Amino acid sequence: MAVKTNYKKNGKEYYRVTATIGKKSNGRLIRKEFYGKSKKEAEQKRDEYLRNISNGLNIDYENAELMSLMEEWLFEVIKPSNKVKESTFVRYENLFRKYIKTAPFAYYKLNDIKSIMIQKYYNTLFEQGKSSNLIHEIHLKLNSFFEYSVNQGYMTKNPTERKKVTIPGLSEKKKKEVETFSAEEIEIIKNSAKKHKYGTLFLLALGTGLRQGELLGLKWKYVDLMKKTITVKYTLKNIIEINRNGKRKCVVKLYTPKTESSLRIVPIPTTLIQQLNHHRILEKEKCLKNGVTFSDNNFVFTNRASNFITPNNIIERFRTFLVNNKITVKKFHCLRHTYATELFKTGADLLTVSKLLGHTNLETTKIYTHVSETQKEDAVSRLNRLFI
Repeated sequence: MAVKTNYKKNGKEYYRVTATIGKKSNGRLIRKEFYGKSKKEAEQKRDEYLRNISNGLNIDYENAELMSLMEEWLFEVIKPSNKVKESTFVRYENLFRKYIKTAPFAYYKLNDIKSIMIQKYYNTLFEQGKSSNLIHEIHLKLNSFFEYSVNQGYMTKNPTERKKVTIPGLSEKKKKEVETFSAEEIEIIKNSAKKHKYGTLFLLALGTGLRQGELLGLKWKYVDLMKKTITVKYTLKNIIEINRNGKRKCVVKLYTPKTESSLRIVPIPTTLIQQLNHHRILEKEKCLKNGVTFSDNNFVFTNRASNFITPNNIIERFRTFLVNNKITVKKFHCLRHTYATELFKTGADLLTVSKLLGHTNLETTKIYTHVSETQKEDAVSRLNRLFI
């Protein structure tokens, strides 16, 4: 018995049914067509679609594909929200462009993407030598996007939720040992920095624990040499601006810290006051030479032209400083680590150190409360002497 059809397209015959799925702004009805090899198949497609709509799916859910909708989510939802830093957004975009846009399922309709597809892709990346941490980052971004898609009615289920997908090779993260400068290295830094062009900056980092961006964004009006305090108001950062066309532009911007805890007052060690006074005099002389008016609105640390110093410049200068003084090269941030660790050695309490560092929660500060093996041995040695 021949199957009855009522529609012909590209030389093929189908059975077509229609359904009203809403109204346009002008009041006209929105109708959608469903095709099948038979009336029954077409009606099943229609009924399934209407059931999904009644269950909360977006009327356009059938056309939503991963690549286009995720790009829209990144640039139209995440970027304007100010919930992530610009540098974080650049990281998101890099992961999307390099690993999600090139995934085998990138152009699939969202509801056609299954957990096993994602699992196979992660396994392939791992076999290609990509790290578990990188794959985990990709996974987190996909999970966030799929959650958004479910909430917006483009998907019925998130294929990455509740451990439906595992990260190959990912083991429990080991607690990183905080890298600091030793007592001997601290003495070398203190003595050598006094003669260095950016020595005052290095010493202030060591003596206040301020982040690199906070030091580079520091202005004289927030330095009170009489009260011996610094008020942290801004941070200077290298930022890559990126648009949907993929064009990138590197700029340096002054920001207000995102968290309230970062806006803080930090005491300056008394021994650094003389150094800062001398540095202020040198900055005034530099401004005079450059024909620039010196005021409290000037940056504390400037380049030859009396303008702000870029973060990349300081990173390289600090590295060279360590090499020249035969100190094992460490990141500039290790000055902050050292400041925190030394505070705990003096007996400072956790809450005080946390506030001085500008941490949002105490858990972040706890990484500095570690006691080295040498310190443990010394403590036990002193305890043993009690029983001699």
